[in-house]
Amino acid sequence: MKSNKAVCVTGASGFIAAHIVRELLERGYRVRGTVRKSPQNYPFLLALPGAAERLELVEANLLTTGSYDKIVEGCDFVLHTASPYTMNVKNPQTDLVDPAVKGTESILESCLKSGSVKRVIFTSSIAAITDEPESTKVFTEKDWNTMSSLERNPYHYSKTLAELAAWDFIMKKKQPFDLVVINPFMVIGPSIGPSLNTSNQIIRDIMMGVYPGIMDMNWGFVDVRNVAKAHVLAMETDTASGRYLCAAEALQMRELVALLKSSGFGGYALPKVDLSGKIGTRLMKVLSFTQPRDTGMYIRTTIGRTMRYDNSKIKRELQLSFMDIKKSIIETVNDMVKWGHLPPPKR
Repeated sequence: MKSNKAVCVTGASGFIAAHIVRELLERGYRVRGTVRKSPQNYPFLLALPGAAERLELVEANLLTTGSYDKIVEGCDFVLHTASPYTMNVKNPQTDLVDPAVKGTESILESCLKSGSVKRVIFTSSIAAITDEPESTKVFTEKDWNTMSSLERNPYHYSKTLAELAAWDFIMKKKQPFDLVVINPFMVIGPSIGPSLNTSNQIIRDIMMGVYPGIMDMNWGFVDVRNVAKAHVLAMETDTASGRYLCAAEALQMRELVALLKSSGFGGYALPKVDLSGKIGTRLMKVLSFTQPRDTGMYIRTTIGRTMRYDNSKIKRELQLSFMDIKKSIIETVNDMVKWGHLPPPKR
């Protein structure tokens, strides 16, 4: 498919964003991607099919006022993915909240000035929906995280405030564009670039003996290729609106460990002790205080609870079909071996 439309992707070198760039190039769009360093530092993006003809990488800083004015000028769509993703920081306000919120406001102001942008697709997170599963509740796009703070799960807090800032901007200002938000859960899958993303790192940590035992914890996994496609579908679908919870199958930690063992990865330091019972859960809550502050807080607010969610809206309105998440997990592990994030499996 050929298109003369131009799309700006912020944070183009990121795990999700790089897949979005590839998806857009495959569909024939002209893509302007923003990066933190000079373009030659991102050969994995410049080598994508179609990049030589239709990809322009621009060095930019979201926190510099007006720095995106020229970048989004002439673009029909902006896909805003750039935001810090890390669990443990020294100063949550300056390291997480400020970049997320101010960066969001900055990009939207530039879109407002452009006169060309018709729609902004914003990458949010399940973190903006909740930071604490409730075993008897099914979460949907209508739910908002009201519990996080600078002291409690500050990463979740930053994602919530950033998305709220985006919606607040849309509500208060008369703008010629609309906003659609994607809220993915744990994004895994093969990486286009050499960096290790945080969600894949959790799988690596489980395989490398970081966790002392199997905990009573589950995650809603989604393949990064599905997340990228969701962004593009939200951009292309005229009737798309609001938020879209983006997650495929939920797996318990014990199911993940069993899958890895049965798939030829039993030689890694997978947790052998099942601490997912009531006694183990109490023990892990105590041990969580020995972890870095924010990691410990995350464990205490999720362990012993089952996350349930409804992903019917994104399947119905965007016609998105999710990949088999077990197959995606195996591809993720093999990809981490390929990039050197994991040693080769012992046969």
